[in-house]
Amino acid sequence: MMGGHHAASGAAAWVAVTATTPISLGWYPVSDVGVMTGALVCAGAALLPDADHHNGTIAHSLPPVSEWLTKLVATISGGHRHGTHSLLGIVVFTAIAWALGLVTVTTETFGDVLVGPGVLAVLLSAFAVRALKLTGQRRWWTWTLSLALAACIAAFAPEEWYWMPFCVGLGCAVHIVGDMLTTRGVPLLWPLRFRSPTWVRRYRWMPFDDVWRDGGNLSLPVLGDAGSWREWLVMTPVSAYAVLGVGWAALDQMGLDTAAAWDSAAALIAG
Repeated sequence: MMGGHHAASGAAAWVAVTATTPISLGWYPVSDVGVMTGALVCAGAALLPDADHHNGTIAHSLPPVSEWLTKLVATISGGHRHGTHSLLGIVVFTAIAWALGLVTVTTETFGDVLVGPGVLAVLLSAFAVRALKLTGQRRWWTWTLSLALAACIAAFAPEEWYWMPFCVGLGCAVHIVGDMLTTRGVPLLWPLRFRSPTWVRRYRWMPFDDVWRDGGNLSLPVLGDAGSWREWLVMTPVSAYAVLGVGWAALDQMGLDTAAAWDSAAALIAG
């Protein structure tokens, strides 16, 4: 799946799971500020599994440091689409986010400031902004926007960062699901790899050959190859849903009664 679509799916998943609007699930409710900021952070988290890709969005975010980092991650995880694209990868990324949540600085003015989550939010927001092309090629504006977002939350509403580990885990999980829906699939149980049986590889038994790849990757390739028209067909409404969810949270934060407006629109449609 393309980087921008990974980011959009992360934002949409965050809206669906955390918002309490009629168009969401509300399984893990957060404030309107949490919905808005978390959507951007989760969009960045949905790019984390590609930290093993030397030519991906993360690698180009803050060169040369980001390039060195992706090479290091690729070496540790076994290369692109290996360890970071597995259940173990989700656990490791979530654990890192939890550990960073323990990094705090006590100040006289603001009390305990969660520095670790703030730094992680800067990085993830920058990844998302770059993948979604919200600032074009102006890298300085990408980092300015990300720093401003994290600084405001860390200083004035640090309690908002309690959801950071969940946000990272959700974003990584959405990324892996997205790649599983393409033809290459993912090594879900890495470092364990179970190659498909000889009879599947030799006779190309359908649909087993597409679902259980030669190298052991698992796939449900309903989207076809990455960047296919099927991927665009699915991700266009998903992206629109993310924008709608963030916009809804913004209107609620401004004090507008969006619930009443929704009820009125539903009643009008129902006749």
